[in-house]
Amino acid sequence: MQGAVLVAIAAAIGNFLQGWDNATIAGSVIYIKREFKLEDRPTMEGLIVAMSLIGATVITTFSGAVSDWIGRRPMLIISSILYFLSGLVMLWSSNVYMLLLARLIDGFGIGLAVTLVPLYISETAPSEIRGLLNTLPQFTGSGGMFLSYCMVFAMSLQIQPDWRVMLGVLSIPSLLYFVLTVFFLPESPRWLVSKGRMKEAKQVLQRLRGREDVSGEMALLVEGLGVSADTSIEEYIIGPVNEHLDEQDPTAEKEMIMLYGPEGLSWVAQPVTGQSLLGSAFGLVSRQGSIVNPSIPLMDPLVTLFGSVHERLPEMGSMRSTLFPNFGSMFSVAEHHHRTEESDEEQGLPEGDDYTSDGAGGDSDDNLQSPLLSRHGTGMGGKDMRHNSNLMQGNPGEAVSSMGIGGGWQLAWKWVESEAADGTKGSFKRIYLHQEGVPASRRGSLVSIPGGIPEESEYVQAAALVSQPALYSEVTSHHRAGPAMVHPSEVASKGPKWGDLCESGVRHALFVGIGIQILQQFAGINGVLYYTPQILEQAGVEVLLANLGINSDSASILLSALTTLLMLPCIAVAMRLMDVSGRRTLLLATLPVLIASLFMLVLTNLVDLGTVAHAVLSTISVVVYFCCFVMGFGPIPNILCSEIFPTRVRGVCIAICSLTFWFCDIIVTYTLPVMLNTVGLASVFGIYAVVCLIALLFVFLKIPETKGMPLEVIIEFFNVGTKQIARDSFKD
Repeated sequence: MQGAVLVAIAAAIGNFLQGWDNATIAGSVIYIKREFKLEDRPTMEGLIVAMSLIGATVITTFSGAVSDWIGRRPMLIISSILYFLSGLVMLWSSNVYMLLLARLIDGFGIGLAVTLVPLYISETAPSEIRGLLNTLPQFTGSGGMFLSYCMVFAMSLQIQPDWRVMLGVLSIPSLLYFVLTVFFLPESPRWLVSKGRMKEAKQVLQRLRGREDVSGEMALLVEGLGVSADTSIEEYIIGPVNEHLDEQDPTAEKEMIMLYGPEGLSWVAQPVTGQSLLGSAFGLVSRQGSIVNPSIPLMDPLVTLFGSVHERLPEMGSMRSTLFPNFGSMFSVAEHHHRTEESDEEQGLPEGDDYTSDGAGGDSDDNLQSPLLSRHGTGMGGKDMRHNSNLMQGNPGEAVSSMGIGGGWQLAWKWVESEAADGTKGSFKRIYLHQEGVPASRRGSLVSIPGGIPEESEYVQAAALVSQPALYSEVTSHHRAGPAMVHPSEVASKGPKWGDLCESGVRHALFVGIGIQILQQFAGINGVLYYTPQILEQAGVEVLLANLGINSDSASILLSALTTLLMLPCIAVAMRLMDVSGRRTLLLATLPVLIASLFMLVLTNLVDLGTVAHAVLSTISVVVYFCCFVMGFGPIPNILCSEIFPTRVRGVCIAICSLTFWFCDIIVTYTLPVMLNTVGLASVFGIYAVVCLIALLFVFLKIPETKGMPLEVIIEFFNVGTKQIARDSFKD
């Protein structure tokens, strides 16, 4: 995963520049006020600081739609250019109006980076470490603030500090960012697939994953182009072909689905009917396919649905592909790509059985690796499910699955025999398979041997999301290859539709994304940042610095640097926990601490505790608040928003969430001084504490756990869950 990590680090430099800029303007505004005599013009002073917020808000309104049109990488390149130009203009600002223009340009660059970097990282990162990599923007942003504060502090010790140089230095790291975006960052493979550029997408994935065989993930990206309207949740019992799972049922043979490995037919999957051996699929799906309402009032059933998936992961967790760990010969990858043809020959596939995307031309690299699936004659029943023909024998538990798509999920297809009125003979169904807990053995432990047939029988239960393939067009009745598949370029030519935003799953995801962004901004981070220098001054830190010969201006900057430094180790801990404990768990663990910290600040401002006690308790409360905020409520809203939207409208939806973020940021920034003058500091912190309490309830009831799950599976869950909930509500 080294390639994906390096790409994420390079992309996160955009957030480093944002943090750098925030710190430099906070430190240099002291000297800007003096030169332009703004002491009596607070509106102009506030406009200089807020102009970047205005610029970010403006450009965010269309950044998502444009990124869906021209790509993620070009937008990041434009962001680096805007950063560079703003630094030059700030360096040569001769008057306040030129400075305002520079700040506006800077805001454009910030808006693009904040909106698109999390999106870009989510689309390039493996699902197992997506949370870790998407916490990098928070880490690099805080790191940029710290380094910038250190630079401004060093320059403030000069006899005549030059604010133009402080601001203009931004051009140097932005030039590095420009070089990396142009010469190092690849385009998002998901965006490339959405435009039908399959060969480029495959090359990018091979670079990001560090392996040649990326056929499974390529197939997943194609399936992510659309969300099926008829998704159902089913359940299977899977075992070796020589073991009949239900020997008492004479109709079971007809219902069995054939699964193929490198040596031909190796396993059978029998749909579960009646009473399940291991419980209903995902723990809350009834036999009629309805989602059972959770026992907690007002809790979104999707929260329970997502949670049940993680509860049923095998003990080794979601950091590796874990579905059917003992059936290694079926789900493991070829060590050598050239063995694909040998495998096809061994299985005796006729030449005509492969199928490719319509309009794909003769260049096989432009298609998904063929055959992704094909009909295969069997002696049992009328259904069969087939994995990619280049599945090879590997060491169980060690090799990465060719059809593994992360988080213990597998991608497969099944052929359903049926004859419609138009004469078509059947259709393929796409299946996202997920193991339901550890395998259950009937006669002892399983030992895999070459050929894929275990010595002793064992079966596993798997839940599945079953739906029509995203690019399904029609069934070709005269050709055994199966359904024709529309080439992704044909889907891309339609472009994103604004009507897609009204689809039930997207609406639900927008509710989650917008809600968490609003609550984050009103949770008090701006107020605590505003109050921190005053708290530290009361604690005697500024007096100590004055005794060391540091003037008040420099002391204020240094205190801000120390505050930022405290954040870095906490963000590092969050990076480690993001894919282990999960997003939801971190929020539920840190929000109560935020509430307690804010109530402590209210207490210290209402009750006379004495100078020393007031300073100590206030300082501890601020430090704890900062540490917990950057571990949870700081990075997670952006991470969630980058994970829960379909590929075709992901840019637009993230732009909507980012626009909400900037509007709320502007509101909080401008209302804070007014609130301090009208209701007082204690009441302000009390309001923030109440908002955090509301946020805690919102997270508990409405925010699902998305750790380790492929983006396409997350989206499918939102879609099927929301539609099923709506149907159940209509019946009630």
